[in-house]
Amino acid sequence: MDVLRPPLIRIGGRVYRKNLIQEQAFPHEEEEDFCAGPGDCADEPCDAFVVEETERGFQCRLEVPSPLYKYIIGKKGETKKRLETETRTSISIPKPGVEGEIVITGQHRSGVVSARTRIDVLLDSFRKKQPFTHFLSFALNQPAIQEKFLQFKEEVLEKCSKDHGVSSSLFQNPAKLHLTLGTLVLLNEQEIQKACDLLQRCKEDFVDQITGGQPLTVEVAGVEYMNDDPAMTDVLYAKVHMKDGSDRLQMVADQLVERFVASGLMLKEWDRVKLHATVMNTLFRKDPTEERNNTMTGKSSFKERESFNGQNILKLFENFHFGEVQLDSVRLSQRFSSDASGYYATSGQL
Repeated sequence: MDVLRPPLIRIGGRVYRKNLIQEQAFPHEEEEDFCAGPGDCADEPCDAFVVEETERGFQCRLEVPSPLYKYIIGKKGETKKRLETETRTSISIPKPGVEGEIVITGQHRSGVVSARTRIDVLLDSFRKKQPFTHFLSFALNQPAIQEKFLQFKEEVLEKCSKDHGVSSSLFQNPAKLHLTLGTLVLLNEQEIQKACDLLQRCKEDFVDQITGGQPLTVEVAGVEYMNDDPAMTDVLYAKVHMKDGSDRLQMVADQLVERFVASGLMLKEWDRVKLHATVMNTLFRKDPTEERNNTMTGKSSFKERESFNGQNILKLFENFHFGEVQLDSVRLSQRFSSDASGYYATSGQL
């Protein structure tokens, strides 16, 4: 068959090309029957974790944050029972809310390895579905910046309040103005401490070298929108750049995220960190307490976002100058929290 002129097939009034499929045979390989018995049920080598030999067989211990226990147990204990049956192991889990180790025991090493591997896969899947609890941030809530932000808010409401969807509830809390570098899911004190320790190592390994041990002077000026259509805006942000024109702030942000991703504490979302300071967000409309007073529940109810028309704001405030700021610390900030200054509570910083 000529691959450049494949035969045409008509189905339901449409024309499809029939392409050649090349199949390769591998005569030296045979189909394997996995999990034929307890000695053959290892999902992968156990190089990544320790399996100890005991008087009764083998065991493996793993630290799991207590909020994730329920995913290993399953509804009415079904997931745990299935894991134990299929791998011929016993899985001991601490009581709900009690931090501790999960212990897997079994007579066969491969069964313990299989159970551990399957638990790791389960936890990885469900961890990715958890809402983030912390984020790395630069605070932009210095008094001069807050004052200019309030001026921006006042002028926007004065000149653009008749534009569709524009209201005072869209604006960020001035005390919480910030740059977000990346988000994290930290589910217990051990994971928070691990993130704090890594932050300090980053300071020693490259942050001080890039910054020269001095604060970074940045300008906050101009506004931009996130989505494709300015008439249907959900997030409006202030742009941030180094006053000296260098890319040192971008370098610090990118390398911090790269290090946290490599440690497993953060998921990779973009090739580069998008440096921006949110000034208007339609999430605040659905729940004005979203990032202000929601410390009791730690969550917000879902409602459909109502976009706003940002065309006039972008035109009138294209070059609005929010001011200069000295960035001297990266913070591990806690979502849905406030400290004495009104900024997010800080779990650690460099």
